[in-house]
Amino acid sequence: MSGNPESNLQPIPPFHDKNEDTPDIGGGLPIIQYWAKHTLSPEGPKLWKTLLHHSACLSCSWGTGGQKGGFTNEDGEKLQRCMKSVEAISAEIKPAVPPEVFEQRSIRELQQLTSREADRLGRLSFPMILRSGRDHYERISWSEVYEMIVEEFRKAPERVASYSSGRSSNEAAFLLQLMMRSLGSNNLADCSDLCHSPSTFALQKMLGTRTSIVSLESLKKADCVVLAGANSAYNHPRLMNELIKLRDERGGKVIVINPMMETGLVKFGSPAFPIKSLIPGSDISSLYLQPIPGSDVALFTGIQKALIEKGLSKIDFLQAYTENWEAVVETARSTPWAILSETCGVSQTEIEAAAEIIGSAKGVVFGWAMGITQHDNGVDNVFSIINTALISGNIGREGAGVMPVRGHSNVQGFGSMGVTTQELKKGLQTALERLLGRPLNDVKGYDTRALIEAADKEKVDTLICLGGNLYGANPDSAQAKRALSKVSTIVYLSTKPNIGHFNGLAKHTTIILPVLNRFENPYKTTTESGSNFVRLSDEGTTHLKHGDLRPEVEFLTELAHRIHGEYPVDWRKLRDPKFIRHLIAETVPGFEKMATIDETQEEFTIGGRIVMEPKFSTPSGKAVMFVPPLPTLTLPDAQSFDAPDAIRGVVVALMTGRSYAQHNTVVYQVEDKYRGMPHRNCILMHRSDAEQAGLSEHQRVTVQGNVGKLENVEVIYGAVRPGAALMFYPEVNVIFSAKIEHRSGTPAFKRVPVLVYASAK
Repeated sequence: MSGNPESNLQPIPPFHDKNEDTPDIGGGLPIIQYWAKHTLSPEGPKLWKTLLHHSACLSCSWGTGGQKGGFTNEDGEKLQRCMKSVEAISAEIKPAVPPEVFEQRSIRELQQLTSREADRLGRLSFPMILRSGRDHYERISWSEVYEMIVEEFRKAPERVASYSSGRSSNEAAFLLQLMMRSLGSNNLADCSDLCHSPSTFALQKMLGTRTSIVSLESLKKADCVVLAGANSAYNHPRLMNELIKLRDERGGKVIVINPMMETGLVKFGSPAFPIKSLIPGSDISSLYLQPIPGSDVALFTGIQKALIEKGLSKIDFLQAYTENWEAVVETARSTPWAILSETCGVSQTEIEAAAEIIGSAKGVVFGWAMGITQHDNGVDNVFSIINTALISGNIGREGAGVMPVRGHSNVQGFGSMGVTTQELKKGLQTALERLLGRPLNDVKGYDTRALIEAADKEKVDTLICLGGNLYGANPDSAQAKRALSKVSTIVYLSTKPNIGHFNGLAKHTTIILPVLNRFENPYKTTTESGSNFVRLSDEGTTHLKHGDLRPEVEFLTELAHRIHGEYPVDWRKLRDPKFIRHLIAETVPGFEKMATIDETQEEFTIGGRIVMEPKFSTPSGKAVMFVPPLPTLTLPDAQSFDAPDAIRGVVVALMTGRSYAQHNTVVYQVEDKYRGMPHRNCILMHRSDAEQAGLSEHQRVTVQGNVGKLENVEVIYGAVRPGAALMFYPEVNVIFSAKIEHRSGTPAFKRVPVLVYASAK
């Protein structure tokens, strides 16, 4: 095997046979066509006004906007808006849902809507209530809302819960957790529980942090990026600009690890580089590996083994700056190649090629997303990535480090503000206890999956949802619907309708409250990007001139005042978010600059987050390494599914995911042209798996999971490794109850055993 990394490049993965409808590059002219269509439409002036507004992007956490301008990132670079931000803004500037929609359509009718159809109804513009025994939502006043729900929040603390998403501001997040903890409840479930919690857990255990340790500035100094289990071409498109510059300007390498070949991770056309990239497309992957879903520990242990065998490991670094490194190194050294390759489905040659690229690079940044975390061993997967970064000496210096890639624009900010069921950082806990005048309740709160399980056991009376789609985001849709139907009162704070408003109905009272989004708020708010940068959004106005909407901060402060009086703070004073920011600065470590941000307008990187030297916030000051066990990856046989005895089918490991034009559970377009999937009811499979079961492309099949099945699903051949397949979330949630990662509470959305067989004629 050559030691020259140039001889081991594999930009196209081995299982690359895509269907003829799939384009050759991601991004490209379709992005410009989409922009042109929307900006030249009647909504164009409103769209451009919002795009240019000084506010943080509504889409992913690869933060842009803020005081530097609507198209600018934290490094001052222009042209940083993407198609996903246009999609999100376009949905938010739709007209109000006509009142007759709710007057004329029963709940049963509304439950038939798809995610896209629900979103397309328009903006919510007045409070509504669904009363027990009624079949239509009715308008209600804000004063009635407060009168009805205050007593519901005075129930026993363990029976009151919240759920939230990253759509809201830091200020709203801080209020939510303070209101709940003042009750004595730690039931602060968050959408990140379903996605990123394994990263938070593993980073805390190993490095004493919970977020990326890499700034955008530091990423620009790397000459290698390892991107594992992330489809950034669709979900974090602005990150692609950094990969393009790494390849084209610095001559660096990108290692992509994904069971599927995503076209945009091979070649991507970015409008930020109109001449050299947009039409021809820029090369992204230098080496593309396609492991078996859930096998990442074996793959990264193999990379560690190759680094050690080739003399590319940094033993001096491990000795000086880590604990338990001997066990990790010995495990990698002693595990046979045959076991590693067989477990992950990647050849020794490919793994060694990855190690040579990493070992010869000056600085490597390891990034990952839900393809790593959404497994029943998601924490172990993250352990193995961080182990690899440490063994190669790529932590604690400029141009190197580990970087979980968050999906929602302020999901990281919610964790920083204390919206979490995991153990709080000591500084935050101490400050909150000082504010409350008592110790925090030490009973672990319900994370998102635990919340659904508790509700199903009738242990939850009151639930407030700050954004998000709790019903749609959970596996086993039937259980989610049943569980929520046992909660006495549910309050949804939302900007738009979603399928959860029609299917996640409470036992007695379901209330939907229309709120302003971040570019409409009449005051400044802040958010946090995935690279630990706090963005300040300017005041704005809403186009819904005749609506009856409230800012989230206004609703939460008034609700908290009516529940708590003036304990532990003057809640009504906090209606002005400037005072919330002062409180955040006094309470949340690293946010001290929030105290003066209104005067200085200075956006900032959170203190203590970016690691530029090998000193860690652990008890010893060293990184703590763990030996994650190799996974046992087996699939059940066809007979274990509740299916007809005589069927001829194939069992595959199904990965659930978003389509190209989708943000979380919100679907903007039904097709996914980059995967050649013409609609939502498709299954993307490798040709060999389909033919093994006697199936052909475009045939209609049944896909059966452990709790349900979907009929009339169209088979699409795609560039996915044999034994794996892809279907779209949230629709596919109806067929499976996922395994749960026991340390983080995250469901295994990326490895769902299903049986695929021909539908009965």
